[in-house]
Amino acid sequence: MKDQTNYAGMGLGTIAIHAGQRPDPTTGAIMMPVYQTSTYVQPELGRHLGYEYARTHNPTREAFEANVAALEAGTHGIAFASGLAATDTMLKLLNAGDHVVCGEGVYGGTYRLFSKVLSRLGIEFTFVDSSDVEAIRAAVTPKTRLIHVETPSNPMMQLTDIAAAAEVARAAGAWLSVDNTFASPYNQRPLELGAHLVIHSVTKYVNGHSDMVGGMIVVRDDDLHEQLRFLQNAAGAVPGPWDSWLGLRGTKTLHLRMKAHNANGQQIAEWLDAHPKVQAVYYPGLPQHPQHELAKRQMRGFTGMISIEMGSLEKAAAFVNGVRIFALAESLGGVESLIGHPALMTHASVPRDRRYAMGLTDGLVRLSCGVEDVEDLIADLEQALANV
Repeated sequence: MKDQTNYAGMGLGTIAIHAGQRPDPTTGAIMMPVYQTSTYVQPELGRHLGYEYARTHNPTREAFEANVAALEAGTHGIAFASGLAATDTMLKLLNAGDHVVCGEGVYGGTYRLFSKVLSRLGIEFTFVDSSDVEAIRAAVTPKTRLIHVETPSNPMMQLTDIAAAAEVARAAGAWLSVDNTFASPYNQRPLELGAHLVIHSVTKYVNGHSDMVGGMIVVRDDDLHEQLRFLQNAAGAVPGPWDSWLGLRGTKTLHLRMKAHNANGQQIAEWLDAHPKVQAVYYPGLPQHPQHELAKRQMRGFTGMISIEMGSLEKAAAFVNGVRIFALAESLGGVESLIGHPALMTHASVPRDRRYAMGLTDGLVRLSCGVEDVEDLIADLEQALANV
């Protein structure tokens, strides 16, 4: 039984807990069941109950899709087995010879997919500093079909003016896609600012518990949805029902978790900014961030993601190896705090000269501040920095 409720005007917490779901009509179970099946019995030849094969339809996945779509103020959600699978499927909207303008500050896996895989299939890419809208505009060609950005960017925490980028896209007859993974729907809703597609690695803040891998695209346009739904089924990179259920479980506390991530991120960024061993702090919630005013306009919180410059690989290594509560690991957005070294971890596939050109040095460290007690997190960072 699909949710028919109109959630327009309701708070995000209400949407997070209820959208896409209704109590099970057979038992009244309040939680969405895990429909762990690969196929569905048909009453007779030529007639089915809305479900034929699990790659194409699964009720648990449908509930998760509807839930995240509502959180993003979208109409349609299309779920995938990973954030990269979502990005790859989105690019299948294009044809050989089409051109993409991409922000240079994207996840390293996105850069690898675009530059080393999809470029071989005849799609052309131009990477620009998307914090400069004029750089986006200058890169547009008559063949441009898509402008793709991450904001805040990974890991330099630069912002793209989504509304301005959407105007550039409309003038070019192109789509604007925004990877909203770092912000989450709690802090930023790109569709309301003019974007055509929103992408998430739902592995991160949306799920929030580091226990599943998944991706999502959210759109408002019905025709775009039909194209993406066809590609989802045709290419088949769908999440299983259990991962969909875990994602749906995670969204129920999104509004609560993000308040804690935002508060911890802000306090830790301010503390790091005052520390003598930290050369620079990249966090849009700090007044000295060059796009702080833009952040205040298009975001409602600044997340738990912080990047800092330590000055050298040796200092960065000593710092990340010295933490006790923060865990040295890839990924982000879970309730537990993580720390990582982008140059050797998440962005290792990006050429060194390109990394350095956008400030991603060997001394850069990225923190994902969880929801632990902030005093304990600061004490952990303090003892680790004492040995640098």
